[in-house]
Amino acid sequence: MIASLSGLLKIKTPTEVLIEVQGVGYAVSIPLSTFEKLGDTGSTTTLLTYLHVREDALQLFGFTTEEERFLFKLLILVSGIGPKIAQGILSGISAAELRDHIARENITALTAIPGVGKKTAERLIIELRDKIGKLELITSSTPTLSSQQEDRRQEALLALTSLGYNRQIAEKALRQALNESNGTSLSLQELIKKALRYTSVK
Repeated sequence: MIASLSGLLKIKTPTEVLIEVQGVGYAVSIPLSTFEKLGDTGSTTTLLTYLHVREDALQLFGFTTEEERFLFKLLILVSGIGPKIAQGILSGISAAELRDHIARENITALTAIPGVGKKTAERLIIELRDKIGKLELITSSTPTLSSQQEDRRQEALLALTSLGYNRQIAEKALRQALNESNGTSLSLQELIKKALRYTSVK
């Protein structure tokens, strides 16, 4: 699983970017919200990614925030919504607004999103309203990480989940450990050790 990419932004369009990582170019589909946050071509950038696997293709989708990636994963679980439609939904509305409209069961606002009809809006509400609360773990304060720190966090997350910890508990524990470090660079071992103190519940 490719969880993130850090490299040179070679090509940038509203729906797709090309990121070069150590001589390898990765084509990544993105929502408009991610495009607006990217720097200029030629700059170094980091994207959180989701690898969509089909029988005939592998496609990478990229996001600048964990909230957007989490919402994308929720959207593609909804019957009738594939990754392209999910990408379009996140291009037509902010993650915070989408979350709010689903939580408030605001069909009118949801149908105002390009490509979302009444039946799709109803499915979004029925299938996602109980899952939206999980985003509180994602949207709580998280320190800004360098690409190296983000890679280390991902490695620590993999280690914790491999040990049997629930992913959400592991994510929260890592956030608390990083907040506790106050920006100090931690080794992978130190980060895991600190996070373990916050994983009392499996």
